[in-house]
Amino acid sequence: MVNYAGLKQALAKEEGAAERCAERLIAIRKRLEPLRARKKDTSLLLATWNIRDFDSNKFGFGPRLPETFYYIAEMISHFDLVAMQEVNRDLTALEKVMRILGREWDYIATDTTTGAGGNSERMAFVYNTEKVWFRKIAGEIVLPEGQLVVSHDKKVKAPAEQTNIEPETKEMKQQFARTPFLVAFQSGWFRFSLCTVHIYFGADSGAQLERRVNEIKQLVHFFAERQDKDSKQELDRAGQVENYILLGDFNVVAPEHKTMQALVSEGFEVPKAIDGAHMPSREHFYDQIAVRVKDKRFDVLGGGIVDMYEDVFRSTPEDKDLYKKYMPAKDPGPDDQYKADTPDKLYEKWRTWQMSDHSPLWIEIATDFSDSYLKDIAKGTKSK
Repeated sequence: MVNYAGLKQALAKEEGAAERCAERLIAIRKRLEPLRARKKDTSLLLATWNIRDFDSNKFGFGPRLPETFYYIAEMISHFDLVAMQEVNRDLTALEKVMRILGREWDYIATDTTTGAGGNSERMAFVYNTEKVWFRKIAGEIVLPEGQLVVSHDKKVKAPAEQTNIEPETKEMKQQFARTPFLVAFQSGWFRFSLCTVHIYFGADSGAQLERRVNEIKQLVHFFAERQDKDSKQELDRAGQVENYILLGDFNVVAPEHKTMQALVSEGFEVPKAIDGAHMPSREHFYDQIAVRVKDKRFDVLGGGIVDMYEDVFRSTPEDKDLYKKYMPAKDPGPDDQYKADTPDKLYEKWRTWQMSDHSPLWIEIATDFSDSYLKDIAKGTKSK
């Protein structure tokens, strides 16, 4: 249960804010009741959420409001384990959410990835310790020599008078722009290694798109090769090979696009509950959950996406007027091509720095293998 004890004090500076927040938390809880009803001892609710620049305000849209942290925590609380991307170096925002979630929740976070592609982002796993336990294994994925990500960067352009000469390119071999992060967990009987990613985006075409595709290919190849080696270190006491789940922001364009083809190229599968065919109304496919599970008992019981703006920061005249005082006077973005040029568009953009421009994507996984275990023992008893 979410810890609401400090809500009135946290929102005391603005008259009516606590009441507004409480009303909207009630609305979230009511709408997500079917999801909360899925929480039980025999399954795991696993989600991924790119939570957009949490929470540096380096883009100038203003920091998150005190009420926003309660909305974010409320949504997280409906799951058992959430992989989060775009957590910033300063962990103050994440710590606020953790305090609201309560003491049964914990998190594991990466260090920041430096460099232009890394954007100084962290990734984190937030999990309910009553349902999930950390198996004491964690690490960043570093590709071995021979499996590095291949990209092509432009070299110096030809002199201006030589207009018929194209800029030369050179092949670059490098690590991921943002280092994937793997942690070993267990929930019930189900043991698994979970890897969260934020794949390089770059551009919609050309060399930068190829780099994105290559990052995905090298990632899935890395885990497929590891799993298929059947190393004794990877087997549990029952002889099961480690199960791998990749999730996060893969910047997949569409189900039929080569970015998705790369994701499923090494035996990884996107569960039917969240694939494009079963979610025809899904607008974006950047976020994905892909599994390569050898355990025959593995079963995905359901899945879906949470609509963040049904109950908070709504597209209504009331909310647009309510939050106008917190918004910048104009779009502070650096690129004129993408700037919001009307108050309505500015509001729609601003609210993504309150909640996110990505929605939580989730699946439910069966974790109770008791019957299977007991049946194996019973068979062994009969054969003696």
